Amino acid sequence: MSQPLRTRFAPSPTGRLHLGNVRTALFNFLLARMAGGSFVLRIEDTDAARSEEDSVRQIAEDLRWLGLQWDEGPEVGGGYGPYRQSGRAGIYLEFMDRLRQAGSAYDCWRTDDELRMFRKARIAAGRPPIYDRQWAALPEDEVSRRREAGQSPALRFSVPRDGQLHFEDCIRGRQTFGLAEIGDFVIGRSDGTPSFFFSNALDDSLMGLTHVLRGEDHLSNTPRQLLILQALELPAPSYGHLPLLVGPDGAPLSKRMGSAGMAEFRADGIMPEALANYAARLGHASDSGKLMSLAELAAEFRLDKVGRSPARYDPIQLEHWQGLAVHAASAEHLAEWAGPGAFERVPSDRREAFLDCVRPNVLRPADIPHWADVLFGRGPRFSPSMVQELEQTGAAFFSAALAGIEAGAPDLATIANAVKAGLGVKGRRLYRPLRLAVTGAESGPELGPLIDLMPTDTLKARLERWTAVRDSC
Repeated sequence: MSQPLRTRFAPSPTGRLHLGNVRTALFNFLLARMAGGSFVLRIEDTDAARSEEDSVRQIAEDLRWLGLQWDEGPEVGGGYGPYRQSGRAGIYLEFMDRLRQAGSAYDCWRTDDELRMFRKARIAAGRPPIYDRQWAALPEDEVSRRREAGQSPALRFSVPRDGQLHFEDCIRGRQTFGLAEIGDFVIGRSDGTPSFFFSNALDDSLMGLTHVLRGEDHLSNTPRQLLILQALELPAPSYGHLPLLVGPDGAPLSKRMGSAGMAEFRADGIMPEALANYAARLGHASDSGKLMSLAELAAEFRLDKVGRSPARYDPIQLEHWQGLAVHAASAEHLAEWAGPGAFERVPSDRREAFLDCVRPNVLRPADIPHWADVLFGRGPRFSPSMVQELEQTGAAFFSAALAGIEAGAPDLATIANAVKAGLGVKGRRLYRPLRLAVTGAESGPELGPLIDLMPTDTLKARLERWTAVRDSC
């Protein structure tokens, strides 16, 4: 019987999630759900100087907002904890000592300054800055002198000097690395804390993970981590490296260049359904252009659909998915999304009809109170060009519209027929001035349903405003 599939998301708590993190978490989540497996959340907080407790809370909050509920991890527990690396120090020390005792790792007494000088000299000589093991076995008197001076050694992994390492990337296929090009690397810092290479690989194995999807910037880490697990005789997960995420200009997204993060998405009113559907298609081919639930996205997720070329972030595409999400949302969901004051001006018995009317013109929470104000509140604010256009339309136009309301009904057909009969105008010359006068906008919800929703007194007041201007029809 095959082992159940287990994936993970392992962020460092140094800030809010950004789009690249979100896609990585989502792909791992979808892979787990597709296979009926488990999705694990692990917080990699061994760097105490950079880790922030508030970031841990925000990461969990952002994942829950997206609907990516983890099966094991902080706040949930599980059989492989602790799920925060800060609580696993004893485990790391035990396995580092195993490598030391087996001769697969050794103490390195070079200081940071000495290492910088070493690398500089190697580069100046035209040689790769690969560690040369010159200080792998310092004389005991030198070791004692350094200890007495307060220095502590780092722990380096001993990489074989020749041969190749092969592994199957579950996205990119067979990968080959020359061992001579890797060089011995630090697995334990001089303060006793583990390096990323070590703690990340060890936890992946000890937590029984079968698949790890991560960014292609980690591809060069993988041979080091596989060497560690081989030396410890521990199983390794199947690693898959996702294509780079780039901006509209083709440059890699980064926090420094303002790539949108979860804080910005949420503050901007992006719906989680929109972001999930968009992120699911960043580097993963989909046969469907419809908005899907997470369960539906998982059902069609396949590793062989993940591309190898950079995935381009396109805010216009995100807006497309936002529109689909708003269109699909229930009235209750829209009310929650828009906030408690959004429907303040909308009569309770007209709320459903109001949402049906304005929904095609809503992309952000602020759009709902805007249209509520247009229909039931103070009304439009006219730009100078609109004022000029409505004045040029003439008083006779709006007088005819009002006469139609008085003689018939406050609906678009009655108003339009009255203006046509009185002035002979039709088409754009008829409907554009009506829309401008009633809404103060050149476009928006369908004019007929909008007028049907508007209180008759409000509608008449909007038209009466322009009956005192000079005629030009």
